[in-house]
Amino acid sequence: MALKKQQIIKEALELLNESGLEGVTLRKLASRLDVQAPALYWHFKNKHALVNEMAEAILQTEFHDLKEREKEESWQDWLLNMFNHLRKAMLAYTDGGRVIAGAHLSLTMADLSETAMKVLVNAGVDLRQSRLIVLTATRFTFGHVIEEQTRITEKEMQELHMESFNREHPTLTAGIDEYFSAGKTIDDLFNDGLRMIID
Repeated sequence: MALKKQQIIKEALELLNESGLEGVTLRKLASRLDVQAPALYWHFKNKHALVNEMAEAILQTEFHDLKEREKEESWQDWLLNMFNHLRKAMLAYTDGGRVIAGAHLSLTMADLSETAMKVLVNAGVDLRQSRLIVLTATRFTFGHVIEEQTRITEKEMQELHMESFNREHPTLTAGIDEYFSAGKTIDDLFNDGLRMIID
């Protein structure tokens, strides 16, 4: 039975969750699908093409029906909501941030940028400022999620001497303590940073 493209993408996403982006190879994927690797080349000429399709599938989980701003909704709230959905989509998969950020010419990301810029322009923000806000917020979201998904290894933790680190970086340590001691979460950190761009 011939392999279907969506079947390959579904299996690739399962492999992504199990092994991370480095673990997704056409050879491993072919083995899981019980086919020879050349069978995959009918659909994807290389891993990069596969990753682009995986990115589209991840994004579609949150953006299959992106709605434009309601009249009573501020463009800032609409944009904040959109980027929270982008973060949610990426966090749903191991290395999802790297997959989305590394996908080039993503039609879904282009659609998101187009819709977001149109929302801002229609709200009275000039075209240049609209593009810069959307671009900066997009890159902030990519970076934030990639950092969230980059785990510190046990070896790295053992090599980090917290007392020395805190002593040598007192302002940084105080800032972190002050923020999270007030009951803030990593979600708050994302949204507070995003608001600085949007506002």
